[in-house]
Amino acid sequence: MIATSIEQIPKIVCFDESPRGRLLLGAAYLFYKQGYDKTTVRQLGEFIGIQSGSLFHHFKSKDDILATVMEQTIIYNFARLKEAAERSHDPEQQLRHLIKAELVSIAGDTGAAMAVLVHEWFSLSKEKQDYLLKMRNEYEQVWLDVIEKLRVQGKVKHDAFIWRRLLGGAISWTVTWYKPEGKISIEELTEMVLDMAIRQA
Repeated sequence: MIATSIEQIPKIVCFDESPRGRLLLGAAYLFYKQGYDKTTVRQLGEFIGIQSGSLFHHFKSKDDILATVMEQTIIYNFARLKEAAERSHDPEQQLRHLIKAELVSIAGDTGAAMAVLVHEWFSLSKEKQDYLLKMRNEYEQVWLDVIEKLRVQGKVKHDAFIWRRLLGGAISWTVTWYKPEGKISIEELTEMVLDMAIRQA
């Protein structure tokens, strides 16, 4: 069931409490729940509790809103990922921390926004895709650097880029089935993914 107002939805940590932040929060929720194409500017305004025309005091277009949801999500989770990688100098421990950080991003406080980033990528204009791709590549490079170290050590047998695609796909898909209050914790799930990534590589 879709919430009828922004007050009914959980906070997403990468969006602040300003009018602009509330707009991004509402947009992330609606784009996640019903898709970018099916969410109208008027509906978004009603959901947030403002006139639809007021949205354009903050953004030039609906496409601009989508791009900003994605941009803020990448910025926040890139910082989280870098911090995770810097907790250790051991590549296996680094990978464990990266897996957990991404699982938390997807199953936790930025889950809806992360899902929008994955599923609505091709809804963006080509210009905005090109801009965000540079940021996304920096995020991915953190993963690739760690996986390449493991490949050199013989703990990963395959190309780092392809291995990251497989690993990233498995982690991303958890948004469709994982429940934090369910049978396994994030820590347990992290260990399961780590087993898949290197112990059975």
